[in-house]
Amino acid sequence: MRFMIIIKASADSEAGVMPSQELLTAMGNYNEELAKAGILLSGDGLQPSSKGARVRFAGDKRTVIDGPFIETKELIAGFWIWQVKSKEEAIEWVKRCPNPMPGTEAEIEIRQVFELDDFGAQLTPELREQEERVFG
Repeated sequence: MRFMIIIKASADSEAGVMPSQELLTAMGNYNEELAKAGILLSGDGLQPSSKGARVRFAGDKRTVIDGPFIETKELIAGFWIWQVKSKEEAIEWVKRCPNPMPGTEAEIEIRQVFELDDFGAQLTPELREQEERVFG
C-alpha cells in the first residue's frame, strides 16, 4: 500500500521562514530511517504558495490565480510517498517524525494512494496498458 504523507503549512512556512539547522538534521536522520526501513519512495518540501499558482476550472474556462493563498491550514509545506503494509504502519511512522513546525502546532495528514486495481471494471485493459506505459 502506498500513502502520501502531507505536511501542512504554517504561517512561518508560508512566510518563507527556513527550517533551523537542528530541524534539517532531525528530518535528515528521520528520512534515513525511512530509507533504511525500505518504505521511502519519495519526498520533498515545497516553496511558499506566494511562489505558486492555481488553475480554476469552470466548464471550458480556465482561470489562473497567483499565490499567495490565504487558507494556510489547507496548504501543503511538504510530502513523502511511502510504501507500507497498512495505514496503521504509516501512522506509527508519522508519530516518530520530528515536529515539522517547531514552536507551533503542526499537522501531518496520511492519505492512501489509489492502485490500478482500485478502479475495478472501469479500468479497461486498454486503459491499464496506457497507465502502465505512462507511469511504468
